[in-house]
Amino acid sequence: MRPAPRRLDPRVARGATTLPRVELIAVHYHEIALKGQNRARFVRALRDHLRSALAGTGTRDVRSFSGRLLVEVEGDPEPALDRISRVFGVAHAMKVRRLPHDLDAVAAAVLAEARARTPATFRVSTRRHDKSFPQSSTDVDRVVGAVVHEATGIPVRLKGAEWEAHLVVLKDAILFGAERRGGPGGLPVGSSGRVGVLLSGGIDSPVAAWRMMKRGCRVDLIHFHSHPLVDRTTQEKARDLAEILCRWQLAVRLHLVPLAAIQAQVRLNAPESLRVVLYRRFMVRIAEAIAARRRLAALVTGESLGQVASQTLPNLVTVEAVAHLPILRPLIGTDKQEIIREAEALGTFPISVRSDQDCCRLFLPAHPATAARPWDAEAAEASLDLGALVQDAFERIETADFTYPPA
Repeated sequence: MRPAPRRLDPRVARGATTLPRVELIAVHYHEIALKGQNRARFVRALRDHLRSALAGTGTRDVRSFSGRLLVEVEGDPEPALDRISRVFGVAHAMKVRRLPHDLDAVAAAVLAEARARTPATFRVSTRRHDKSFPQSSTDVDRVVGAVVHEATGIPVRLKGAEWEAHLVVLKDAILFGAERRGGPGGLPVGSSGRVGVLLSGGIDSPVAAWRMMKRGCRVDLIHFHSHPLVDRTTQEKARDLAEILCRWQLAVRLHLVPLAAIQAQVRLNAPESLRVVLYRRFMVRIAEAIAARRRLAALVTGESLGQVASQTLPNLVTVEAVAHLPILRPLIGTDKQEIIREAEALGTFPISVRSDQDCCRLFLPAHPATAARPWDAEAAEASLDLGALVQDAFERIETADFTYPPA
């Protein structure tokens, strides 16, 4: 039987004289490696998310090797590295070169990089995944480091070196990386289930959403507004925040929920001091209706204990009394300055501090209750048709879908 003919790259068949250079990126994960028997599931989730994140960057393949992932990219690897740096589950990534099992060739490559960089100090760090390789990791470090030092005079520093050459010994090659790009860590989005995040226009809730993504949750964003009693500035902010958060999840649905009719009824029928607590109890009820439709396992808020009057422990208990789903609060023990620093790093802070007409400020009481009790809230709601008000708001929800990169 004749062997099957070798397939040419289509570009060669069309007469192309050269093909784009293929670059390799090694992607390292940390927390996933600790998952024991469940590790393979998390690695698959990370690989699938990387493939989606790298669409349009010239990526040819993402595959597993020796406790990490290897990405093959045609042409410039920078767009791919930029995307990888926002993929949860990634500890760090670096562009690597495939070298032969020849320490002379490896030392020559490291020496050339050292001369190009001219660091004040350097070190060589080797990981030997192929235990049959005759030299130990320490031996490789010493041999390659000695060549670089003798040729350049650059001092070796084992701790705090200005530049570090990374070598990974595999069965068929040695990978050489000259610069690590940090990743966000955490778990791949979607590996921990789906949640709904109550997204205000403020500083805290976008950070809470990002933290839940980092723990492997896929989030829906739920924004409450008071239009037409106020303008649309909070809705515009919510859309802008969704666009930023989408860069980490790749696809996000934003639910825009009208609350004005409920707020008007609360104003007419409930004690002034309980208004904000009652608003929030309605938010939970409506968010749970969304969760039932979208199969969300929990709700998430950006509340931090004691930060404002509505976030005292008694008020949190009174609001949560109407919930059937868990309410997760990833910022509950975080102070405002910590949250601001995270929002600045995330890029949401300039949007969150824009002036708007937040729904909770509508009909804001002069002296809001700080120690509301569930039975007081129930008594205040006794004259309200809770089911009809929730259903009316639910039926008038608008949704917006965001993707990254934008379609």
